[in-house]
Formats: sequence, C-alpha cells, structure tokens
Amino acid sequence: QVQLVESGGGPVQAGGSLRLSCAASGIIFLINDMGWYRQAPGKQRELVAVITSAGRTNYADSVKGRFTISRENAKNTMFLQMNSLKPEDTAVYYCKAAVVGGTLRSYDVWGQGTQVTVSS
Repeated sequence: QVQLVESGGGPVQAGGSLRLSCAASGIIFLINDMGWYRQAPGKQRELVAVITSAGRTNYADSVKGRFTISRENAKNTMFLQMNSLKPEDTAVYYCKAAVVGGTLRSYDVWGQGTQVTVSS
C-alpha cells in the first residue's frame, strides 16, 4: 500500500512563504502525475498545481506567479513553494499522486492534508 505524507504547513502572515513537501512510501514502480489540491472551509476541493513525471507544470490562475511546484523523482517527493501568501490561500492542502505499484496498475493516492493558515 502506497502512502503520501504531507508536511510544511502552519500559520504564516500575509506576504510570507511556506514550502510544502509530499513524500510517497510503499511499493512504487513509478509515479506519473502529482498534484497539490486545497480545500477551504465551506468550499470544494480545488486544484492548485500539477506536475508530470517529465516536469511539465500547470497552475490554477489564483496561484500563478506565486507558487512553484517541483518534484524529485528519485525520492518520490513533491514540493510546493508558496510565496506572497494571501489570506485567501488559507486551506487544507492535499497532495495526490497517480501511482503504479506492485500490481503494475495505476491508481490515485491522496495524502492526509496539511493546514495552511494565512493571517492578514
């Protein structure tokens, strides 16, 4: 069973920065797309950024120019550098990975989430 563990969340003042990490563990043959999502109270979960195994990226308009997604394939780890944070970035941030495990079938795995709270 593959698990994703996020870390790096916490409280920060507006204008500040945080770096989230997502580490995958378990029997992993390869990981295809990875992504960060977030869910604010009373709102639906939304895509923040995605990155392919080749390093191609895509961002939500609301975070373009402020957030940077990256990954280290050799370590099955993904990062989200968040700069110029705004109060509206407050949410629980989740990582997701399209994993090919021991069965050689691809399936999605979600992390447990990490809280980011931006104060004005």
